[in-house]
Amino acid sequence: MLATGVLGAADDPWIRWDWVSGHTQVIRAALMQHIELTVIAVVVGLVIAVPLGLIAWRQRFLRGPIFSVTGILYTIPSLALFAILIPFTGLTLLTAEIGLVSYTLLILIRNIVVGMDSVPAEIREAARGMGFRPFAQLWHVDLPLALPAIMAGIRIATVTTIGLVTVTALIGEGGLGSLILDGLIRDFKSPLLVGTVLSVALAIVADVSLAGAQRVITPWARGRVRA
Repeated sequence: MLATGVLGAADDPWIRWDWVSGHTQVIRAALMQHIELTVIAVVVGLVIAVPLGLIAWRQRFLRGPIFSVTGILYTIPSLALFAILIPFTGLTLLTAEIGLVSYTLLILIRNIVVGMDSVPAEIREAARGMGFRPFAQLWHVDLPLALPAIMAGIRIATVTTIGLVTVTALIGEGGLGSLILDGLIRDFKSPLLVGTVLSVALAIVADVSLAGAQRVITPWARGRVRA
């Protein structure tokens, strides 16, 4: 039995390049689906989080309830959340995205509130003294100064979502997670390794890219840190 196990391990190396070269289209499609699922979840999460974050910032009595509800969603295990959703939305893209969006909300809303709270009161007073109306002040003063914290939240939410997308392979989506699941089911290391490595690489590239974008669009923040 030991000899059989050793031979089996030798027959299935960690990476078989013939499998990779023969499945480039499958790998590319899985990667693109992974990116698509992530982008949709983060963008929809932002669309929901921005108004909720601004409400939580302006109406402090609503901050607790908003944080509590999004915190509960964040603490539900992903498989349990998908199991709750499946009877209503089935094994569909919608089920995957509802779950993924739910996990972005707490991160995004908290960082929006933190960013808005970090804007100095004297700057707001100066803006009002210059005749800025509330919406103009929000758009031209508050949000730009809060942007570093908001971008940090987007980075965390994006990297977290990239990891969670792999779990959606269990409901028929999953992107690179489908390769990982296929490798686990067939006890075949090549798709398992390819899916894992590409997921990690995608998270690193996304984080570095968003960090670079943050430096470009918030140059004043770099100067403030150096000071």
